[in-house]
Amino acid sequence: MSDHTQSNPEPSDANQPGGAVPPLPPTPPQGGQATPPPGYPQQGAPQTPPPGYPQPGNAQQGYPQQGQPQPGYGQQPYGQQPGYTPPAGSTPLTPENDRLWGSLSHFAGIFGPIVVLIVWLIFRDRGPFVNQEGKEALNFQISAWLLGIALGIVGGITSFIGIGVILLLLMWPVGVAAFVFAIIGGVKTSSGAPYRYPLTYRFIK
Repeated sequence: MSDHTQSNPEPSDANQPGGAVPPLPPTPPQGGQATPPPGYPQQGAPQTPPPGYPQPGNAQQGYPQQGQPQPGYGQQPYGQQPGYTPPAGSTPLTPENDRLWGSLSHFAGIFGPIVVLIVWLIFRDRGPFVNQEGKEALNFQISAWLLGIALGIVGGITSFIGIGVILLLLMWPVGVAAFVFAIIGGVKTSSGAPYRYPLTYRFIK
């Protein structure tokens, strides 16, 4: 008796139509959605922002936190700085209008000290700059006005001698100087910088 191992015959493809057995199609995941390839965020997993973006739960640097006041919030409005309190019932000027009327108080000197006095009395309690520059312009115009009157009086009394005529002639340069310095003061203060007149006696402190 010979050792003969009978091997199980391979299933024949002859009985299958078309020859070879076709492979089974891949089973799709439940729900019909394809699985994203590696490196993409999985469905339902929390997404992490890229580096450099604000992380969840962390406030971005340089921005105010929720519930915290922003820098400068709650500061005193213009015209209510320490040392300056507008009277009750008056509306403080904005910084732009305060600078504007401070400059116009100098330009008003072209028409004499009376106009400067009117501007200063109206706006002196509404802005610190117009109050300061109005007093400066008024002091200069009063000084120039008094000097011109003194030259006229003394020159008229002494007109019979030569010095009286000279004093009368000096009234014109004083008037021109008051006109020119009023324009210079208005131009200088238009940018918000204070201006001080030369040779001025400050009657109003």
